[in-house]
Amino acid sequence: MSIRYLDRLLSPASVAVFGASNRPGSVGATVWRNLRAGGFAGPVYGVNPKYDSLDEVPIFSSAASLPAAPDLALICTPPATVAPLVAQLGSVGTRAVVIITAGLSVQQKQAALEAARPFTLRLLGPNCLGLLSPHVGLNASFAHTDALAGDMAFVSQSGALVTAVLDWTRSRGVGLSHLISLGEHCDVDFGDLLDHLASDARTRSILLYVESIESPRKFMSAARAAARNKPVIVVKAGRAGNGVKAAASHTGALAGSDTVYDAAIRRAGMLRVDTLQELFIAAQTLSRFRGNRHSTLTVMTNGGGAGVMAADAAAREGVTLADPVADLKSRLDAVLPSHWSHANPIDIIGDAPVERYAQTLSALLADDSAGAVLFMHAPTAIVRAEDIARACLPLVRGHASRVMSSWLGDDAVAQARKLFEEAGVADYATPEEAVHAFAMLQTYRRNQEILMETPNAARNAAPDSAVLRATLDAALADGREWLGEQEAKALLQAYGIETVPTLAVAPTPEAAIEAARGLGYPVALKILSRDITHKTDVGGVRLGLCDEVALGQAVLEMLKAVQGARPLARIDGFTVQRTVHRPHAQELIVGASIDSVFGPVILCGQGGTAVEVIGDTAIALPPLNHALAQELVSRTRVARLLGGFRDHPPARLEALYDVLVAVSQMLADLPQMAELDINPLWLDEDGALALDARVRLSPTPAGGAERFAILPYPTRWVRAQTWRGHEIVIRPIRPEDEPQHVRFIASLDLEDTRFRFFSPRKELLHSELARLTQIDYDREMAFIAEAIDAQGRAETLGVARTVSDPDNVEAEFAIIVRSDLKGQGLGRLLFERLIEHARDRGLERLVGLVLRENDRMLKLSADMGFKADPQESPSSGIRRMVMALKPSAGTTHSST
Repeated sequence: MSIRYLDRLLSPASVAVFGASNRPGSVGATVWRNLRAGGFAGPVYGVNPKYDSLDEVPIFSSAASLPAAPDLALICTPPATVAPLVAQLGSVGTRAVVIITAGLSVQQKQAALEAARPFTLRLLGPNCLGLLSPHVGLNASFAHTDALAGDMAFVSQSGALVTAVLDWTRSRGVGLSHLISLGEHCDVDFGDLLDHLASDARTRSILLYVESIESPRKFMSAARAAARNKPVIVVKAGRAGNGVKAAASHTGALAGSDTVYDAAIRRAGMLRVDTLQELFIAAQTLSRFRGNRHSTLTVMTNGGGAGVMAADAAAREGVTLADPVADLKSRLDAVLPSHWSHANPIDIIGDAPVERYAQTLSALLADDSAGAVLFMHAPTAIVRAEDIARACLPLVRGHASRVMSSWLGDDAVAQARKLFEEAGVADYATPEEAVHAFAMLQTYRRNQEILMETPNAARNAAPDSAVLRATLDAALADGREWLGEQEAKALLQAYGIETVPTLAVAPTPEAAIEAARGLGYPVALKILSRDITHKTDVGGVRLGLCDEVALGQAVLEMLKAVQGARPLARIDGFTVQRTVHRPHAQELIVGASIDSVFGPVILCGQGGTAVEVIGDTAIALPPLNHALAQELVSRTRVARLLGGFRDHPPARLEALYDVLVAVSQMLADLPQMAELDINPLWLDEDGALALDARVRLSPTPAGGAERFAILPYPTRWVRAQTWRGHEIVIRPIRPEDEPQHVRFIASLDLEDTRFRFFSPRKELLHSELARLTQIDYDREMAFIAEAIDAQGRAETLGVARTVSDPDNVEAEFAIIVRSDLKGQGLGRLLFERLIEHARDRGLERLVGLVLRENDRMLKLSADMGFKADPQESPSSGIRRMVMALKPSAGTTHSST
């Protein structure tokens, strides 16, 4: 649903327990005891018609008999009672319910949802452990212990893991802002909680245990918004699974569910880890060490063995150890014995006194080329670890985001470890753990770059998708599930993907020979059958046929082989293909399929007949652009070969990126396309060439932009028009607009930027610009007015944007026009487009926060039908202008 009333769920002013009891071992008794023992300051009510009092506290018989409507109700009663109780609670004014009860049938869960709907009452559960919010003393669960207050939120689909995490964090002194068991999440789900926790001031990082996602677009929108604000770390169960079910294409077999989850988590800027231990290691690393921007690591150690272990771990994890530069070596020579390692790891020798530790660390931190520093110490009898820590504290306090530590041992280093942790340094039990944490940080940074990247403009021209859809519909009407090879290649050519010249012929030697005469020898011969997908498996491919004799013999042999392997297969003919000689080409696969959760996905990797055995592929969610296509390719092993080796020059990677972007566009344009294999796709210094392609169709829409987990660019809002005699385009902003947005901001007067950003700005940081140009079209909109300048460059004349709340109730608008164009009607044009879009989205109201001295915007918004919010304070320097888009919306504040 939304984030509405989640504040009453997680920070209620009053709580009632339905099913409160004193029966030993019962859920109702445990919840009642935990709630009263947790230190919750608000009223706590017990409801159970069987009791008059519990623990000398009056107990009420029903919701109607309560002295006041509780903000939050906890239901621990039999399944059949849940829906009636929800209806009663809604009628008295309660707006959040935790259904701890297990065993609800599908019908009973639906009844509870229907009972809640008229009141917009939120339901957590059923079959959940409950929740804990330590900052308000709330333990609304049947967990075995309470939680310490802290700044990490943990949301889990598993109640058992909630109790395990609770025990683990408490024993280690780790605090939590919220701990939430989702249970069967019939209403409140990951998307709702991510939206709420993203803006929760008490939460600095969000930890998730995920088993499944039911609302992928909602989840992706919420995850991307949250990940821009704070670290989101995910444990996703089910990496191994029971294998991938049989699929008709290579792509379908390779794009397993777990790899798609990986792609979704990466695209959303989150970090995936495999274990609960890694979950908290990652949380600590991102909390203390996230400010580090170095991609290399220097290991400083007093023991050669520990240094070797760290170096081995770095090799396994793909972490680069920085080579000491000449200046750094000179500084280290001045403070270290002559027999120091002279390499990374920096071995300061086991007899090192306190001063040597401090001087070495100082030298490393003074040289940026050393990268991040892993400070390691193994106990010795020469010097106390605590003394070393105290001597180094002045250094690490100023560089906590650049230093990580590993105090090896236990009691002998406990105080030293504590001193470093108090100084904000991330500490790890072993060298391997520290290096793994550094590698996780590198992965997190790459995922954040994907989230915030600014791609180049798309190069591919869109084909006539209506004509292509008609072609696919005709194939379906003919009862065919697969396009013929020529049809598939024609589809690729329509999207700018080059293919090998191919002719389809009758299943006779004469027909094949006639085709070859026109194409020229040598040729390849392939079986053409609607019943055969993988031709090589049945002897249906022959290559390098140099003359008519060889070709005629191949036809006869192939017919015999195919009929022996697949006697019931219908033989439609052959395809004859001109042999292309490209000795440097690498065989790749590019494909697409439909994931059952996240919808359309794209695959790229090393191709050929052994593609599943090689297993070198990567998955991404569309829509793609060149930057995201480049990141997808970089995750394959074959990418290193594409960079060139020996006598093979570097392949033209831009051509591969074009193919991937084209496939992304195909998925958006053609909802009938269920699977696509381009295998092999050759790539070399001359570009990309598709040798073979298969397309599977679905009679019911399987793809299409509306099924993307991430809403693609909304082309229907691109409109050209004339303004004051000039041709302009008003369109949604794109990520690749960042360079022209920089020029636009620079063209504005300081006073205009103060009115827009509430502070005078002449330039914005890349992260700010990325946030303005890379928007989630499912929740935001930014229209730019664009024209072509005298140099032929596109220029931005004005921008109007809205940002909606997750409930899609209210959106805040902002408009700015180039300073030399004010007062010429452009702002009104942009405003009209914003209002049209907001109505189309079903929003209830538009709201703008306008400085009181911004007379132009106050007048324009009033002319457009906005009214000043009567509830605002007269002393405020800001006017809240409101337009009701629906009759019931009024000018009231949003409940969120």
